Amino acid sequence: MPRSLLLIVNGPPGSGKTTLGTRIAEMFDLPFINKDGIKELLFDTLGWSDREWSKRLGAATYTILYHIIEAELRAGASCVVESNFHRALTSEKFAELRKKYDYDAFQILCYADGDILFERFKERSESGKRHPGHVDEMNYDEFEEILRRGRHDPIDISGPLYEVDMTDFEAIDYDGLFAAIRAFMGQRAEERTALVVPRE
Repeated sequence: MPRSLLLIVNGPPGSGKTTLGTRIAEMFDLPFINKDGIKELLFDTLGWSDREWSKRLGAATYTILYHIIEAELRAGASCVVESNFHRALTSEKFAELRKKYDYDAFQILCYADGDILFERFKERSESGKRHPGHVDEMNYDEFEEILRRGRHDPIDISGPLYEVDMTDFEAIDYDGLFAAIRAFMGQRAEERTALVVPRE
């Protein structure tokens, strides 16, 4: 059975990860697993209140996220997974999963101009389109330094790292990204073919 492929979309809040991850999943006909989608289901099921409650549900969300990823890998499936993964907290978990399932990884790291990212974060929280359970309006001081940095450190995982500038959504080079993913998929296919030993 071919190794599973994880297309990991990472980056700071408000960088456009969900939009990008959705497009990748649609382009390659893969399941899309994203942290906020799970967290908002928990909000709708358990309710929401303040920042501390949001953090508690956030921790539960990651437990569920990794559970779903492992279920996909156990089945030999590939998927797109998206979150604001933190290198220190995440690298070990993906390493543990690799020891068990020996998957391939292609990491997409979203970044943006820090000032634009911080303003985008505030506009999103005040737009009324964001789930109220995130209580983003309570998080400005907590997230400002992270957002003004403009990027996360990539996960420490072997495999290609493709960085995408999300400062201007209209200028995103989707064709270049999709071509890079296709090239990696083609490389994997060639490697699998080379490992096939013909029968005498």
